Amino acid sequence: MSFDNHHELQLMDAVAAQPETSQAALAEQLGIAVGTVNWYLKKWSKKGYVKVSRVSRWRWHYLLTPQGLAEKSRLTRKYIDASLTLFRRIRQEAQTLIQEVEAAGFNSLVITGDTELADICRLTCLERKMTVAKAVSSQLPVLVAESLQLQLIWPSQTQLQISGDQSE
Repeated sequence: MSFDNHHELQLMDAVAAQPETSQAALAEQLGIAVGTVNWYLKKWSKKGYVKVSRVSRWRWHYLLTPQGLAEKSRLTRKYIDASLTLFRRIRQEAQTLIQEVEAAGFNSLVITGDTELADICRLTCLERKMTVAKAVSSQLPVLVAESLQLQLIWPSQTQLQISGDQSE
């Protein structure tokens, strides 16, 4: 799912949840420009996804039409499909890396990264009965989960990185 489609889905969710609002409030809530909100609302109005009526000078009432609800459902399905595809890919990568750790004779490792990716890795470790250590150790492999990528750092590399960090 593209970044634009994700914003479009978030905006549709916001409009459905709070139909009487201002474009500025929607923009602030979603962290996007007011012009972007305006552009989507005009586009949706032309496509028949939303009916717009003025409540006051700066407040409007936005009602998603049946076509708008169908589009919202389509975007939701697309988002879920993209999320599950990403989950499966990361889980498969984590399984492969954990198998490498097991093959090297380790029964525990460290996972870094406070992201959903790290959570997927932790769950995969539980599945494989691999212990996840609480702190970085120069004796254990480290599975780094950042920016939609996984990287395995072996103990000898960990020691080099720890030493390199201290010399700076």
